[in-house]
Amino acid sequence: MSKKQLTYSEAIAEIELIINKIENQELDIDELSANVKRVAELLNFCKLKLKNTEEEVQKVLREFDDK
Repeated sequence: MSKKQLTYSEAIAEIELIINKIENQELDIDELSANVKRVAELLNFCKLKLKNTEEEVQKVLREFDDK
């Protein structure tokens, strides 16, 4: 069974959900640690996704300028 690839929008939505739970004090101390770690993972994913997208756009623009 293949695992669905996480999208940028899904990652942002999950980050927002976790932040809302933290702000509303809906997490106990055990959940808090795990959720903070998850947010860190998601932020790293988003950062990498943005970097890769920027590189792809720059490549396309360079190719366009070369023509």
